[in-house]
Amino acid sequence: MLRPARVMSLAVTAALVSLTTLATAGSAHAAGANYVALGDSYAAGLGAGSYTSDSGSCKRSTNAYAYLWKNAHAPASFKFVACAGARTGDVLNGQLAALSSTTTLVSISVGGNDAGFASTMQTCVLDSESACLNAVATAKNYATSTLPGKLDQLYSAIHAKAPNARVVVLGYPHLYKVGGSCILGIGDTKRAAINGAADVLDDVVAKRAANAGFAFGDVRSIFREHEICGSATTWLHSTTLPVEESYHPKAAGQSAGYLPVFSAQA
Repeated sequence: MLRPARVMSLAVTAALVSLTTLATAGSAHAAGANYVALGDSYAAGLGAGSYTSDSGSCKRSTNAYAYLWKNAHAPASFKFVACAGARTGDVLNGQLAALSSTTTLVSISVGGNDAGFASTMQTCVLDSESACLNAVATAKNYATSTLPGKLDQLYSAIHAKAPNARVVVLGYPHLYKVGGSCILGIGDTKRAAINGAADVLDDVVAKRAANAGFAFGDVRSIFREHEICGSATTWLHSTTLPVEESYHPKAAGQSAGYLPVFSAQA
């Protein structure tokens, strides 16, 4: 009969071997991946700087989580076609040509532009509280009534084009810490409303992703306290120049926020 200490030693050894095997298998899978990065400005890396010369107005950044993952894992192939400003229809009609039956990994974030993210933020920053709340309500209504069908159509097309791929759908963070001492000309009522819209959007995207059999990467918790007005280093631009980078992740938001969440699901 084995002594308890011997049993414990064997169990620990087996666990270590198992973990090593899994890590090696994961690395091997990453190295052999045919990876395609789809989506909007959050996927392209708008706001993170270091834009690739061939991406033009799409603003694809070498600091984007997709590019960082590629650098870390050296996949067999990498196609980065995400584009700032993209809506679901833009991805459907302009980005899916990068997919094929040999694609094994796909990342995507999209839906914020469909729901009017940019115009809602402009209203909330420049106009009255009531105008902001009305804009947020309109965006939330779109997200719950119209966006689900558009996401279903897109996700179905992704599966059809890349039937063998693991698809990871990334969500959106809260933009603001409600409360706090920073002064940015936007009060807590507006901040809470904007965060509430992000919650609605994330919930819709997560549900449609799950229905499609895709993984969902929720970034809200990892961005906590790194939002605008948060207590830690801010990972998001507030109003900035160039103006299109406003309310998008900085390089740190991509590397310390999005990358770990994607890596855990990839």
